[in-house]
Amino acid sequence: MTADQLASEFEVSTRTVLRDIDALSTAGVPVYADRGRHGGYSLLPGFRTELTGLNHDEALALLTAGSDRREVFGLSAPLASAMRKVVDALPEGHQMSLRDAAKRFLVEPETDLLSRPAPNEDLADGVMREVRTAVLTTRRLQFNYAAPGKAPSRQTVDPIGLVTVRGRTYLLATKSGDDRTYRLSRMLNAKALPEPAQRPVQADLDRIWAERTAQFLSENHIRVVVRIKTSRREDLLENARAVRAEDPEPDDWIRLDVTFEDLRHAVWAVWRLDTDAEVLAPGSVRDALYGRAEALAARYRS
Repeated sequence: MTADQLASEFEVSTRTVLRDIDALSTAGVPVYADRGRHGGYSLLPGFRTELTGLNHDEALALLTAGSDRREVFGLSAPLASAMRKVVDALPEGHQMSLRDAAKRFLVEPETDLLSRPAPNEDLADGVMREVRTAVLTTRRLQFNYAAPGKAPSRQTVDPIGLVTVRGRTYLLATKSGDDRTYRLSRMLNAKALPEPAQRPVQADLDRIWAERTAQFLSENHIRVVVRIKTSRREDLLENARAVRAEDPEPDDWIRLDVTFEDLRHAVWAVWRLDTDAEVLAPGSVRDALYGRAEALAARYRS
């Protein structure tokens, strides 16, 4: 390829291409130039870089991670491309064995053993790209946000970072200095603004997420203690907001201290488990379940 073609391919100047070619040659990469009308730059046929510092298990870990089917931060396509490059750069003798090994692992299939589909978060067009751009370039972000039960409102925030939890993606940000957390699936649109964002120099996302989770659980939610069969644990937790404590009980039962959105949400989640679960507290949830069971029994009594 000519220097002009390379410059167009990589969206840089011709001068940058020439400088990079010199750097590659100095580093020992066998790149050479053919002069003349039909000339250009070429690599020595068959040349491959080898990731000599990557052992078998490290390469297998990368390939397995790359097989995750979930869309994380909109980077699934670049991840797949990177995995192909990793394999191509490995010594030839390792490539086939690693490809074969990776085929023996399945990460996050589309359904589980109960045929329940994996959670799928639908985002409006362009939202992930704009949010990711704002986070990575430390720019302010503007978007229209549709919170549950409220009319959409325009928000302008200072992004801190992105968090993905159980198939849902959240933006950690501040607005006028106050902490804010937004779910990306509720953004109707988004645009990274030119002005720089105010972001802490050393932002610890683990700590920030833990603090905001604790705050979220303390506001307008109901805490429920449930005794439940171990085999139904995941059925309950897929609908709970959070787990505060978990303790074993006799005869393959466990006791869970969980948080739900409100009374109606708690009753619905436990009712689905039939006699495989029993609410121990609070009394309001027990009374609501009793009333529902009594009404159902009356309907079917005849």
